Amino acid sequence: QVQLVESGGGLVQPGESLRLSCVASGFTFSRYIMRWYRQGLGKERELVAGMGNSAGSVNYADSVKGRFTISRDNAKNTVYLQMNSLKPEDTAVYYCNAYAWPNSYWGQGTQVTVSS
Repeated sequence: QVQLVESGGGLVQPGESLRLSCVASGFTFSRYIMRWYRQGLGKERELVAGMGNSAGSVNYADSVKGRFTISRDNAKNTVYLQMNSLKPEDTAVYYCNAYAWPNSYWGQGTQVTVSS
């Protein structure tokens, strides 16, 4: 059974950091592109960061470049999102996605709230 389980969300103040984790099971993790998306209240889901199955392929949304870092550990079937210098506009539910055509798997999401 395919599972993606996110963790690490929470309530932080502006300028603080969080690290999200997504543990995968039920598929060959190393073959999949791993992405983080987020969806704010009343907003569309947007791509935050992605990493190909080869570590050299990384992309970020303009809004998080220089603040967020995606990484993966294929031995642990885990993808991470290090989020620094958090802003109130980063508040959203963050979702982990695994993609390898034709499959696309989603986690249940973890809430990140940035507020003073």
